[in-house]
Amino acid sequence: MEISTDSKNVLTRIVERRRETIAHRKRVLPDVALKLAVQKKAPAPRDFPSALVRAGCNIIAELKKASPSRGLLRADYRPSATAPTLEAAGAAALSVLTEEDFFQGSLGDLKEASKATKIPILRKDFIFDPWQVWETRAAGADAFLLIVAILNNETLKDLLELGRQLSMEALVEVHSRDELNRAIAVGAKIIGVNNRDLKAFDVKLDTSLELIDAIPEECIAVSESGIHSRGDIERLRAAGFDAFLVGEHLMTMADPGAGLRDLLAVE
Repeated sequence: MEISTDSKNVLTRIVERRRETIAHRKRVLPDVALKLAVQKKAPAPRDFPSALVRAGCNIIAELKKASPSRGLLRADYRPSATAPTLEAAGAAALSVLTEEDFFQGSLGDLKEASKATKIPILRKDFIFDPWQVWETRAAGADAFLLIVAILNNETLKDLLELGRQLSMEALVEVHSRDELNRAIAVGAKIIGVNNRDLKAFDVKLDTSLELIDAIPEECIAVSESGIHSRGDIERLRAAGFDAFLVGEHLMTMADPGAGLRDLLAVE
């Protein structure tokens, strides 16, 4: 599933498609139905922020079937089986890709992972509408991703505050100093530095190292993407990161649990 970037960058194409999908879903499932589901059916949220600041090495293990840059990552993709394996291996939390068209994910994947585990679940998606935040909580997620690059400051702040009203803290993702300053200005408590440029999809671990000093001490700092070894984890921990999101490295391994245990074996 390689995506051409000739006419538009990958992020723009994903968001455009996501807006079309969400517009349709909002017509089928109105706000009132989602709010009722949250009130009547959603399980109590698990504490995502606390999971990221435990003693030791805190890894958010990501469940992802495919990616725009690498195509299919895992043919035998079964969140209900893989999620408990990663929990048993020591994951602090799980991240589940729910975007359908470019990552071949679904909310069903998230629900499976949530039912099969007790650790917090982050919904990884392209969220820009309050309806999606309600949908996230109704599906049983405990946290959600907000990508600064696709949101203006007002929307970013509003979605962050709505999440808190629903007892979810967002992971606010940045890729540059300007995006980091915007995340801080709206009061983000969990800041993720994505080492993958979502416009070109190239990866540079130095992105995290260049931004860590500007992340306030009171914020939880997460390094995302491009983490492949214990050496990477040790380098990022020494720089000051609290937690690490690892996806493709684990999803391409025959035994993701064994891969996670190896990453956690840091000094």
